[in-house]
Amino acid sequence: MEEAKIDRAAMGHLAKALVFICGSDHPTTVALAAAAESGSDQDVKKARALFLRLKPGERQAALTMLAN
Repeated sequence: MEEAKIDRAAMGHLAKALVFICGSDHPTTVALAAAAESGSDQDVKKARALFLRLKPGERQAALTMLAN
């Protein structure tokens, strides 16, 4: 199965949601903001890995904030 790609704008929105949920200094928030800014494959890969390590409730809350 192919991994879903998230565009830079969506990563930026996700980072803003995580600021509210986890805080601005959380490593995942910082990584998503950096990936949204740079767009480099390395930054995106790191941000995705950190996002997947979040607690399921935190991930769901962030994704719900994006949907609304």
